[in-house]
Amino acid sequence: MSDSTMHDAGPKGVSRRRFITGTGSILGAVALAGHSTPAQAGVGSAAAPIDSGAHVPALVIGTGYGGSVAALRLAQSGVDVHMIEMGMAWDTAGPDGKIFASTTSPDSRSYWLRTRTKQPLSNFLGFPIDKDVTRSTGILDAEEFSGITVYQGRGVGGGSLVNGGMAVTPKRENFGAVLPSVDADEMYGIYYPRANAGLGVGTIDPAWFETAACYQYARVGRKHAQRAGFPFVFVPTVYDWDYMKQEEAGTVPRSALAGEILYGNNYGKKSLQKTYIDRVRATGRVVISPLHKVTSVAPATGGGYTVVIDQLDTGGATTATKTVIADRVFFAAGSVGTSKLLVKLKATGALPGLNNEIGKGWGDNGNVMCGRANHLWDPTGSLQASIPTGGIDNWAAGGAFAEVAPLPTGIETFASFYLSITKNPNRAEFAWNAATGKVDLNWQTAWKQPSIDAARTIFDRINQKEGTIYRTDLFGTYKIWGDHLTYHPLGGAVLNRATDNYGRLHGYSGLYVIDGSLIPGNTSVNPFVTITALAERNIEKIIATDL
Repeated sequence: MSDSTMHDAGPKGVSRRRFITGTGSILGAVALAGHSTPAQAGVGSAAAPIDSGAHVPALVIGTGYGGSVAALRLAQSGVDVHMIEMGMAWDTAGPDGKIFASTTSPDSRSYWLRTRTKQPLSNFLGFPIDKDVTRSTGILDAEEFSGITVYQGRGVGGGSLVNGGMAVTPKRENFGAVLPSVDADEMYGIYYPRANAGLGVGTIDPAWFETAACYQYARVGRKHAQRAGFPFVFVPTVYDWDYMKQEEAGTVPRSALAGEILYGNNYGKKSLQKTYIDRVRATGRVVISPLHKVTSVAPATGGGYTVVIDQLDTGGATTATKTVIADRVFFAAGSVGTSKLLVKLKATGALPGLNNEIGKGWGDNGNVMCGRANHLWDPTGSLQASIPTGGIDNWAAGGAFAEVAPLPTGIETFASFYLSITKNPNRAEFAWNAATGKVDLNWQTAWKQPSIDAARTIFDRINQKEGTIYRTDLFGTYKIWGDHLTYHPLGGAVLNRATDNYGRLHGYSGLYVIDGSLIPGNTSVNPFVTITALAERNIEKIIATDL
């Protein structure tokens, strides 16, 4: 099955000029009156951070996929925007001359306010592999809730900084279960193509894939899938494939071929910094304040909203507290960040009119990991590109789509590793805990069982066909399944429930949700293209009708 039939990935080769011109002609016609002068304070992390007492037309909380789309389209339509980002700017090299730390040598850049790493694979060959690190506002947040650890990106670019770059559009026939209130014709005809173009999505050269040593692990995964009767599909990504070819040839510094994935990618990956945020900066209308955290949003006496923001240092301490007025506020702090903030604001009386759907409908995208021990005649390669580029599709028959993922250890492991996305019906809820002053999530680890069952529909059959067994040394001692985590948090402020059908929060004019919290728990594939496309759809409607 070809990639185009699997993923409806949209047109390829849309030029940057044509894309911006096409969208600008739509959005420029609805510029907000009274805000026609570009922001004077400068652009991006080099600009002065937001001042206490400032009055901004649009405040975007978060710089991930949804927030970046919102900021770009608002700015293109003539609106001055300020983006608030809890993490760092990630625009300055460290002592090693690189912005991001290596996967094998984590340091203070690697984790968000932790003194010890918490890697998705906690063990290898029977030994624990986590290491002590200096506590700092690093790039990867392993946020621990009851029953689950949620991995999130921290910094300008959000989750795009730390994900594997798999840019997958759901199969058209699955979309009704993903976003039932959204017009699929519009999404597949307009917004998915727009998102794929804006993100710089591309596919691997199939001929190069067949010979590249760094994808031997994926070819082994394909062979085993096909021998067991499963289709292997190439998956689009946001990696610069020309750069990866040069990495293999040894003519440029290695990035994916240096195993860079968990703690940022220094060269080849097209994170949001290189796509949407690059265009955001070019508008001259957007200022970004890194190391700032929104703690309160409440109606202001004279209209708009009073927003309270803590400024942080790299140790996580609050160095200043600022109060600003925003005419409109866009919640784009990610599924967890947005949900936690809205639940807190409703429970503590800042936004009491939010409805009872706030905090509900949260899911883990059915994430579960596993490894298989292959025979000696099936080596997976000591050099493994950290960017996955293929998957096994058993969604219709078994409820699982599995990435063939790398294990970039630098040694031959004779192992195949997978991250599965599954049909898991379980949904959790965020709730305010008055005793602790924090927001809890009521997920239970036992709720991963449907995901394990779905993943087994693929890997039990492959093991039976190949005469292989599951690895038991990756997630602890004699533990087969990585059922303790998710990389794909979704929901908590679900579209057409907590909000209207375009992300407007019920009860408050001028408050919007525009991130993954809108999606009720599952996308059937990696979610960031769907988050981006939905944001493109929603912000276009909001600009046309609300401004």
